[in-house]
Amino acid sequence: MNGPDFPSPIRRGEELLAAGPAVPDHGDLRARIRAANADLNKRIVVLDDDPTGSQSVQGIPELTRWEDEDLRWAFDQPTDGFFILTNTRGLNEDEARATVLDVARAVRRVSDQLGVSCSLIARGDSTLRGHYPMETDALIELAAASGAPYDALLLAPAYLAAGRVTSGDVQYVRDGESYVPVGLTNYARDATFGFRSSNIRHYVEEKTHAAIAADDVQSLSLEDIRVGGVERVRDVLLGCRNAVPVIVNAVDDSDLDVVVLGLIEAEKAGVRVLSRTGPSFVAARLGLASRPPLRHSEIYPNGERPGHGLVIVGSHVELTTRQVDRLVSEVPDLAIVELAVPLLLDATQARAELDRCGAALISALEQADTMLVTSREQIVGETGHSSLLIAQTVSAALSALTARAVREVPLTWVVAKGGITSSDVATEGLSIRRATVVGQLFPGIVSVWVHEGGNGTSLDGLPYVVFAGNVGDESTLASAVRIMRGELR
Repeated sequence: MNGPDFPSPIRRGEELLAAGPAVPDHGDLRARIRAANADLNKRIVVLDDDPTGSQSVQGIPELTRWEDEDLRWAFDQPTDGFFILTNTRGLNEDEARATVLDVARAVRRVSDQLGVSCSLIARGDSTLRGHYPMETDALIELAAASGAPYDALLLAPAYLAAGRVTSGDVQYVRDGESYVPVGLTNYARDATFGFRSSNIRHYVEEKTHAAIAADDVQSLSLEDIRVGGVERVRDVLLGCRNAVPVIVNAVDDSDLDVVVLGLIEAEKAGVRVLSRTGPSFVAARLGLASRPPLRHSEIYPNGERPGHGLVIVGSHVELTTRQVDRLVSEVPDLAIVELAVPLLLDATQARAELDRCGAALISALEQADTMLVTSREQIVGETGHSSLLIAQTVSAALSALTARAVREVPLTWVVAKGGITSSDVATEGLSIRRATVVGQLFPGIVSVWVHEGGNGTSLDGLPYVVFAGNVGDESTLASAVRIMRGELR
């Protein structure tokens, strides 16, 4: 078994993707899932730990608040489910636990009032970063206290469009033509959510501090899924008790579709399943067929808004820095305002730096599309907690600068780069309370939300591009900006 002491090897893409039994021709499994969801009259509620979980869906409501009126609005939409942005990846553990419990209780209260049955998905990162096991532990404890305990915890981190696959219980990340075990990547060295293990069995043991042993974790192998099919998945889940973790191996969309149909059959038989997943599983669970990337005209069905566009970059992963460099070279008329993070973190200089950046940002946006970007040298704290506090400080500054821009100049579109950044900009900078995910700019990545109003601003209908820090290639950010400008598609 591959654990932290026996790392899985880097594998060639064609070899990894061809491993296991052949993918059967099942026909339109997503149509079967939609029909099953309709028969059950069940809503899928996705608790999204940052805004990037919607990259595989379209036409789905997104909430950033969970007051009763917001939840009623979401339940009233003609969809099989909706997202609630919890932003727990940007919170410390105590804050994240309180938020998850608050959201879950609110969903249960309103769904009970409406007489609607719900299934929860705790959407997490496809590179295994985040508050695991805390978030799912909180939901498991809440369910047990209410008299409806979970039998299984489905772990399905695959994000196929971004090259994040699970095979042999190991999570891999695509790098060029190769697939690298996630424990060998920079993601595993995250300052706040770092880990060692690529094999998810060992990841569970590592993150639970051996409260759950690797050998006690269950698994749905590619053979289970492709040979045993829906019945095998159902039977595995029927045998689960006490919220046992169950790994979902997946390198093809149909793998997830089969698991979803088996999950539905198990739920019909009374099994209670909580899911922690990457973006791909969400689309499968909702039965959503893939659609082509958005064209420029689809982003502005009622015509373009006045003003200029704003790009906000907070992510510090290496890929983002390369993408920023490419954007600057491809869009030379883009104005650039840089927020100096060392000055922001100096209490004696922070206010002056914010004032300087704010004035520069307004001046730039009055004349051109503009990028607000943090200085590229990443500053981390001595502990995971202090690093998170630094990230929160930077994100709050970017959001405050965005809010000032909203007050003083018209915006025609906004692109936000980075998970914490895009969440805070949405809620604090743009006052998004409700939105609709209309689709993606590229196959399976980079979602566009449309602002459904909030807090008296004039931003209804504003296209907001949620761009994760760790997706795409060097050209993707530049291409996104050029699509928003109408220079592509």
